[in-house]
Amino acid sequence: MHSDLMNVNLGAPYESIIKEVISKGYAGTQTEVIRQALRSYKKEIDFEEVYLVNKGVQHEMELIKAGKVKTYTLEEAEKRFKK
Repeated sequence: MHSDLMNVNLGAPYESIIKEVISKGYAGTQTEVIRQALRSYKKEIDFEEVYLVNKGVQHEMELIKAGKVKTYTLEEAEKRFKK
């Protein structure tokens, strides 16, 4: 969805934060504050996704080391799954 104008009602607590950020000089406009916040939020989401993937990989590696998961060499996998 693309719009040339977007009105967002954030409510008093968030508007207060935006004003504070601008008054401290971290941003010049409300739009800039929102853009910075969205970039920061995206980085947080990206970090969380990487963390969860790494956690999953670590768990799988622990299962492999404990002998709870069968592993195959490349040659074995090619033989077994090539049809």
